[in-house]
Amino acid sequence: MVFYFKFMNKTENALDNRFRRWLFQGVKEIEGPHEKEGAHHKHPWWKVMCLTGVDYFSTLGYQPGIAFVAANVLSPIATLIVVLLTLFGALPIYNRVAAESPKGEGSIAMLEALFSRWKSKLFVLVLLGFVATDFVITITLSAADATAHVLENPFVITHLPFLDHPVLITLGLVALLGAVFIKGFKEAIGIAVFLVAIYLALNLVIVGFGIYEIFNHPELLANWKTALFTHKTASGGLEARSLLMVVGLSLIVFPKLALGLSGFETGVAVMPLVKGPGRIANTKKLLMSAALIMSFMLISSSFITSLLISEKEFCPQVDCGNTEKANEIPEFCACTQDEIAGGVIKEKGKANGRALAFIAHEKHGEIFGTFYDISTILILWFAGASAMAGLLNIVPRYLPRYGMAPEWARATRPLVFVFMVICFAVTIIFKADVDAQGGAYATGVLFLMSSAAIAVTISAFRRKNKWAYGFSLISLVFAYTTVANIIERPDGIKIASLFIFGIIAASFISRAMRTTEVRIDKIEFDDKAKEYINELANGEIRIVANRLEVGDVEEYRFKEHEKRVDNHIPSSDPILFYEITLGDASEFKGKLKIQGVDVEGYKILRTSAPAVPNAIAALLLHLRDKSGKIPHVYFGWSEGNPIAYLIRYILFGEGDTAPVTREILRQAEPNPELRPNVHVGG
Repeated sequence: MVFYFKFMNKTENALDNRFRRWLFQGVKEIEGPHEKEGAHHKHPWWKVMCLTGVDYFSTLGYQPGIAFVAANVLSPIATLIVVLLTLFGALPIYNRVAAESPKGEGSIAMLEALFSRWKSKLFVLVLLGFVATDFVITITLSAADATAHVLENPFVITHLPFLDHPVLITLGLVALLGAVFIKGFKEAIGIAVFLVAIYLALNLVIVGFGIYEIFNHPELLANWKTALFTHKTASGGLEARSLLMVVGLSLIVFPKLALGLSGFETGVAVMPLVKGPGRIANTKKLLMSAALIMSFMLISSSFITSLLISEKEFCPQVDCGNTEKANEIPEFCACTQDEIAGGVIKEKGKANGRALAFIAHEKHGEIFGTFYDISTILILWFAGASAMAGLLNIVPRYLPRYGMAPEWARATRPLVFVFMVICFAVTIIFKADVDAQGGAYATGVLFLMSSAAIAVTISAFRRKNKWAYGFSLISLVFAYTTVANIIERPDGIKIASLFIFGIIAASFISRAMRTTEVRIDKIEFDDKAKEYINELANGEIRIVANRLEVGDVEEYRFKEHEKRVDNHIPSSDPILFYEITLGDASEFKGKLKIQGVDVEGYKILRTSAPAVPNAIAALLLHLRDKSGKIPHVYFGWSEGNPIAYLIRYILFGEGDTAPVTREILRQAEPNPELRPNVHVGG
């Protein structure tokens, strides 16, 4: 029986160890701005383009419908403005971002360099809040939209009515996406290539047929031109529009079409997956190819859907009894007086949110239409893949380096589990409602693009680049688009604020919990410092921690006398002073470069570090490991409030040094017999 229990314990331990190894595999794979190349699988740029493209290209599933509801017959013109902003705004901006952040740090790293110390960290946390908003909402919104396509399919409505539980289906799709990433990046990219190829091919069939249909029925184009250049007056008559007015109105409404700009930030974020040599050049090919493909598809899809589909089919569901939201309803979907009086609920049109799918069913038959639906559902579900890849590459570059996340946050699988839990929560809170999440998605996308434009503009002026003023103009356009979107849908900035607050709160809690780690990566001594340490080899190692004041012989004479008397140090035992100048306290880890200094016979080690107690503990552990002796360190008591000292230590790297040093040593060395000794006297 005893043998059985021992065997079971060994088996359980082996399984636990195996699971931990699997879970934390690749804990140092994620590449950071200051780290060596990781071990991610590399892929040709066109395959990585498909990974970002599942997000970018999948917007064709709903973009044409959104564009028509927002702009009506102006939709193709407003879409053309979006395309021009893509090719002559977003593309040059992100080409520059890729050139300056070859490891995929993105515009965040460029903006981080503009500030110093805690201001820099706080600014990055705010940007990461918008990153989280963009990428997490991309995952949940795309999964929710895929669910909507499932539930709106005629076959599902007729034969599978039990599936009418959007939250549960969306949660299942998010879980399935997480499982793909737990399995590994390679599988995710393989799936993305397949889905993008099929989806783009089917859309080309629909677009090609649509253009052919318009060519054979020229009255469709004539009717659209008539509607474009005329509008109804208040009296019910028709009035001509000038070309200038058409362009002006399109410039006003185009920010509502901003979802067509998504995909660039993730394109840069997944740069570590692009095979070299020439990673930057290959990433630029990725961005250019994606932008050209999407530009063609956006213009052509908006054009054919505006001409081939009746405007009533684009209408959302309208509650005619809810007069408070009457202004939000497109004019062509407005209720009649009888419908308002009767409180009629008008069902949404068949093309609402699925304009290309509507054409696929109406013009190509139910078999082709169903096949197109399946393709759309799959790519919408997998659209979160590029967002998940972006999160897995961006977040570990900053939070662990700032000490604002556990070290396991550098591993892929634990992060996937964390992001899945967040996505589950968002899905449940918003009840898998696509419209409820749309504002937050657009806000995240536009804010990141605006910040990238600003970062590139500042960099261009510093480098005296000839395109600096051009980048300034692009920044203004993106700023206008962002502000217009926030005014139109203020719920987006509210949701983004929750993400920002959550990241900042979690980050500072994690930082506070990790402050008593050693936090020193490496120690280097100059020749004089090595000489002083070697002189201690024959006796006890006694280190006196000293806060540098004047630095003259009187200071060291007084400090030596004080410490010998307070701690009963024999006069025959040599002591070594250790002085630390506080560096950037916002940095979590650092490298010690220790110099030896002689002040009229008093021997001193001097260095700079982000936190004083941690630098002392690191030196003591180093001396113990090199000499085989247990070193002693001597402090004086500090006067003041211990809570205030604790806050000073967390934020500024110094405080009541003695007890904090001892706690760091206690955590680093659990065996008291092997732990350096801390003495406090006075």
